[in-house]
Parts: sequence; C-alpha cells; structure tokens
Amino acid sequence: MNNMEEILWNFIDGNCTAEEQKTITGLIAGDESYRLKYQELMQLNNEFSAMELDEPSMAFTYNVMEVIRTEHAHVPLKATINKRIILGITIFFVLTLMTLLVVVFANFNWAGQKSPVNLSLGFTMPDINFSKARPLLEGFLFFDVVLGLYLFDTWLRRRNLAKQV
Repeated sequence: MNNMEEILWNFIDGNCTAEEQKTITGLIAGDESYRLKYQELMQLNNEFSAMELDEPSMAFTYNVMEVIRTEHAHVPLKATINKRIILGITIFFVLTLMTLLVVVFANFNWAGQKSPVNLSLGFTMPDINFSKARPLLEGFLFFDVVLGLYLFDTWLRRRNLAKQV
C-alpha cells in the first residue's frame, strides 16, 4: 500500500485530525489522481460494508471447547505417586489395627471374672478403664473406616480411568 492509499483510508475511516481532513479534502478536489483513487476506495469501502460477515455455526464454540477439554484430559499427571509411600502407610494402619485388636481381645473378660492376661514374656496387660477409653477407641476406628473407604474409592476410580484410556 502506498502513501496516498494510507492517507485516503485514514480519511475514509475518520482516523485523522481536522487539519488533515481539510488538507485531504483539498487534495481530492484539486488533484485528479487523488480524486480517482478516493472514488475507487469509496466503492471498495461500500462493497465491504454491504458484505455480510460470515459467522461460525452454533456448535462451533462447543466443539472447540470439547477439543480443548479432551486435550487436557489426555495430559498425564505431572507428579507421580510413589507406591512405596502408599505401601508404608497401608502397612502402618494394618499393624495399628492388628495391635488394637490384640489388645482388645487380650483384655476381654472371657470367663466372666476380672483377671489380667499374662503374656509368656512375663508382661502383664494393664487394666483399661473402658469408660474413658471407649470414645477414643470408637473415634480411632471411625477414622480408620473412613480412610479405608476413601482409599478404596480412589483405587476404584483410578482403575476405571485406566480402563477408559
């Protein structure tokens, strides 16, 4: 695009100051080449304004967003989970629950009379006051059950996602 066209397009679009408009109006009135070019650009501008703009289909935005969503869904996780850590946590809770069960069964009054259980190593189990220990025991078991259900749900979801991919 040459300088004359730029000047005339700015005049047609209204992107020039009042002084420039007076100067360009004088050029169009006085110079034949400016007048012809101005008429040509005005015809072109009228054709552009008469054109109907193409619009994307109604589902275009939806389709684009779905493609973007599926691209992000296939991106692997940035952080991997160390399976040894999960195994260590699992072993800890299993051992804790087993120890709790051993203590409960060892302190259970099987014969109907109260007698402390003696272990073979000469260790005597303490007499536990269950009125104070019961809420603590129930809270601990509730926490373990909820945590176990959460871990089981996470495992099922990962397995289902692995099947889908």
